[in-house]
Amino acid sequence: MANKRTRALDTEQYKLIINTIREGFVYQCEGKSVKFKPNNRMATVLSLQANLGLRIGDILDLKLNNIIKDGNRYRLDIIEEKTGKSRTFTVNNDIYNYLKMYCLENNIKPTATIFDITERSLQKNLQIVCNYLGLTDISTHSFRKFYATEIYNASGCNVALVRELLQHSALSVTQKYIGVSSKQVEDAIAQHLCLM
Repeated sequence: MANKRTRALDTEQYKLIINTIREGFVYQCEGKSVKFKPNNRMATVLSLQANLGLRIGDILDLKLNNIIKDGNRYRLDIIEEKTGKSRTFTVNNDIYNYLKMYCLENNIKPTATIFDITERSLQKNLQIVCNYLGLTDISTHSFRKFYATEIYNASGCNVALVRELLQHSALSVTQKYIGVSSKQVEDAIAQHLCLM
């Protein structure tokens, strides 16, 4: 997977992957039928990544007590695994309640790491799911790119907002995430003229 270019999911693919993981399926491996059991933990990890836009390592390090009530809202305080930077941002109440319910259903204490799964295992199982569905160039990072693309489209193509949310140091990195090339940016600038 290291040499492949990971792409963003579209909404239909995102829903298909999550539902397939939650329901399970039977696939062929070396001429044998193998059952992929329903996996709520994996579906929850990927769903959170698609809704928070965090890197997979940061999702796997989450503890419920990383999310703090702050007036009428919740905020997430983390140290990013990749950059080592401290990061604080608002978490939607529905996301907090979703995560809290997951912890209650699975007897996970607020101080414990929520997801007892490795990134390697997650990637391996996601690859099985994507092969079964006929999807290519998908990894856990595709869910972060899905988040970026959804925010970009919902914000009226505000690439600076997406850059800030993803904590990218350069706009060019964000452009690659959302599939915007430098040429597209230059063309849009060149075509816009409203002098008075």
